Amino acid sequence: MKGDRPLASSWPVAKKLWREATMEQPGLSRGTFSAKSASFQDAVRTLNTLQTNASYLEQVKSQQGDPQTKLEAMKLYLARSGLQVEDLDRLNIIHITGTKGKGSTCAFTERILRSYGLKTGFFSSPHLVQVRERIRINGQPISPELFTKHFWHLYHRLEETKDSKSCVSMPAYFRFLTLMAFHVFLQEKVDLAVVEVGIGGAYDCTNIIRKPVVCGVSSLGIDHTSLLGDTVEKIAWQKGGIFKHGVPAFTVPQHDGPLAVLKERAEQISCPLYLCPPLEALEEGGPPLALGLEGEHQRSNAALALQLARCWLQQKEHPGIRELKASRPSLLQQPPLAPVFQPPSHMRLGLRDTEWPGRAQVLRHGYLTWYLDGAHTSSSMQACVRWFRQALLREERQSSGPEVRVLLFNSTGDRDPTALLKLLQPCQFDYAVFCPNLTEVSSKGNADQQNFTVTLDQVMLRCLEHQQLWNHLDEKQASPDLWSATSPEPGGPASLRLAPCPPHTHSTSSLVFSCILNALQWITQGRDPVFQPPSPPRGLLAHPVAGSGASALREAAAIHVLVTGSLHLVGGVLKLLEPSLSQ
Repeated sequence: MKGDRPLASSWPVAKKLWREATMEQPGLSRGTFSAKSASFQDAVRTLNTLQTNASYLEQVKSQQGDPQTKLEAMKLYLARSGLQVEDLDRLNIIHITGTKGKGSTCAFTERILRSYGLKTGFFSSPHLVQVRERIRINGQPISPELFTKHFWHLYHRLEETKDSKSCVSMPAYFRFLTLMAFHVFLQEKVDLAVVEVGIGGAYDCTNIIRKPVVCGVSSLGIDHTSLLGDTVEKIAWQKGGIFKHGVPAFTVPQHDGPLAVLKERAEQISCPLYLCPPLEALEEGGPPLALGLEGEHQRSNAALALQLARCWLQQKEHPGIRELKASRPSLLQQPPLAPVFQPPSHMRLGLRDTEWPGRAQVLRHGYLTWYLDGAHTSSSMQACVRWFRQALLREERQSSGPEVRVLLFNSTGDRDPTALLKLLQPCQFDYAVFCPNLTEVSSKGNADQQNFTVTLDQVMLRCLEHQQLWNHLDEKQASPDLWSATSPEPGGPASLRLAPCPPHTHSTSSLVFSCILNALQWITQGRDPVFQPPSPPRGLLAHPVAGSGASALREAAAIHVLVTGSLHLVGGVLKLLEPSLSQ
């Protein structure tokens, strides 16, 4: 989904694509290049020649360079693009980081402020189906035409301003999109921009923002350990790097260690840090708050979003938003509690109408119900499993006859697949299906789905490892009280612990497919009214498990499919199940 090659080899490819694009209009000078001279897919293919987040991680691991130097380099790219860091002050930015829930928090925050009639910009990552999802105006991905226009304008500008002594003239994939988002938001004259941190905070390329209006830190956990550190405290130090002098910041309840680190980081630069009270406190004296995103874990994200939106409105002296004082902390070592208030109607509507695909999302397609969640850390997988099991209880009451549960899973990067798969065991799947994050074996037809970082052999080996891990866990007969041993979310509801499940008395059959398309062809057996692909390839049912499973799937009264482990996997599934997202 994110294209990636080393810059040394990708630059000639990029120049070739540039020449091909500009040659479409004879006589067009490079100085007058316009979006009409190249297609959206041309722009995405050229973008894919730059490094992506994944290869950037590998580069940092191998070089062990000074991360501050890389942040300074981002400022130079910004200057070469025609902007200075001072220009970003005009965007009235809300800067949000965290390990889990930061994207959902951004989505809640953006939707709340849009409900006030404000023109919003929203920069997020990764994308699910199309790269333009990362840059949104008023909640909608920018159009292919607008993406193409701004892409080539920035690309051409950076090419013109390159240092003749340097062999690297283009920033990496994520840096380029960050620069592009800033340009789009400024030219579109948004009232505010919600900016999601890519990785970490302190040295993330979004941290060239010097004067945000307010900052937020969602729930912290273990992820990207090779970059951020192998303890939650080290990760908290990185996340607290977005704090700025005199700029209010909010966080949700955390474990004592990381919370102390955030508090210390804030105090060092005189950043007023506040702890968000639970959503229940904001519901007292009024009706319950309806959330557009499913899952108990979203209540923490919503509580943070309400504080961020209210603080932004207060800082900008929005009518009807009066100043409220924070409460004293219940414990001396904690930050002060953010104000408790009753959310007005605009905030309630914003929470209710928030949409954020691929996170605790349910699609009902006839006999099949799809549960999509991009959980990829242990803590987020706990929340995903709890949500899935609760949703199953609701769905299973509505059907009679045999039901089949299917897991579709993949995991990438430095995540621990054993930990994730162990958490999924209590769901008692009938079939566990593993495939790489490839929509089709060949993605030449859609540049958004191209990925140059790995070979098919590499991703297939990873899937086979996942299958072996699952089979090993299945043989060990997962303990019925597996979930009672897990720790609840800090400060969150104890119900995040799952209720004890019945003894794991049946084994799960497992299969590996070479791409998402083939996996979905087998799972659906032609019974999904939306997903109607061509006939499956010969040999798809050659394996005995595939053949017997196909009969069970064809005869089931209901099929429940959980897709999880990777947002890129979820994106590939959505591309096939919701064709409108590709338009």
